[in-house]
Amino acid sequence: MAKELRGGYTTGACMAAGVKAALLYEQGEECDSLALKALDDTILTIPVKDIKETENGIMAEIVKDAGDDPDITNGVSVFTTIRHLPKGSGLVFCAGEGIGTVTKPGLSVPVGEPSINPGPRKLTRNVVEEILGADADLEVTVSIPAGTELCKQTLNPVLGVIGGISVVGTTGVLRPMSEDGFKNSLVPQIDVALAAGLDTQVFVPGKIGETLAVKHGIPKEAIIQTSNFIGFMLEAAAERGVKRVLLFGHIGKLAKVAAGVFYTHNRIGDGRLEAIAAYAAAEGMPQEGVIKILNSTTTEDALSVLEEHKLVYVCNRLAERASVRAERFIFNKLKVGTVLATMQGTILGMDANAIEMGRDFHWDIES
Repeated sequence: MAKELRGGYTTGACMAAGVKAALLYEQGEECDSLALKALDDTILTIPVKDIKETENGIMAEIVKDAGDDPDITNGVSVFTTIRHLPKGSGLVFCAGEGIGTVTKPGLSVPVGEPSINPGPRKLTRNVVEEILGADADLEVTVSIPAGTELCKQTLNPVLGVIGGISVVGTTGVLRPMSEDGFKNSLVPQIDVALAAGLDTQVFVPGKIGETLAVKHGIPKEAIIQTSNFIGFMLEAAAERGVKRVLLFGHIGKLAKVAAGVFYTHNRIGDGRLEAIAAYAAAEGMPQEGVIKILNSTTTEDALSVLEEHKLVYVCNRLAERASVRAERFIFNKLKVGTVLATMQGTILGMDANAIEMGRDFHWDIES
């Protein structure tokens, strides 16, 4: 029987728990742990590591427990400091050390605000109202010192969240990372690009596509990381009103799209070699060459067979097919172009849509 994975609590729950611990301390009640009601009504029991008075207010330290989730913030300390404000100030959130600030529109938090998401804000507001009432005037400053470095492992720099990580969590409950959770973490890139006026966006499955796109003149603001979830991200783009998407990446990923595979993890979806072999055969490759491609270990091996038979231009057909299959996948709600490249950054092929979009971006690739 598979082991049941242990859940935990989010950085947002840590912030809210810190506020609750500080308010209880102020009222003369010290606690080693406390109960916090999450936004889905789950009762979380959260240990309090430390609490003390400082020159800036009462500060509580909560250590993040992600359970069995591979969360980069697992085990970090979340420091929350409360300070009472003049009447009428309301509840004010401030970014301390390691917390990012939003600098681009399109996210769930306005530009200039600390990157503390709506869920954690609501959770904290509930705690404050529970203890002080709805008219409380309180400043809440959250700090995660480790966030200054950890943010480099997140999409925050791409999203325009500068200076640290975000305080996140929908409900406060952290369940071991699901595929849906990871996919949904990619979507805000689309919103940020749209808010910047970019309704033509460049989808890259990984660093190869991103590096090459930037090298050839595509603005970073237009580049969206999809990981293996190309189909999901195309659907998200269509729902949000994106007009055009340029798929730009390694042939090993995008040949799968040409074969109608939109979740490109190597253990789930493939068809790279079959797609290359089929289009090579359609262009007249002899049977022995086709068999050699099908027996290849990597797409690089298959490319050497195309080169041997002077059929590298087949990659243009693959690009065309990837675009057709992608447009069909999202019921022609947006236009798709495709650029295929090697691991070393050589452009192998592209279609007419890609050329059109690239020229609009003023790229320097010769068609």
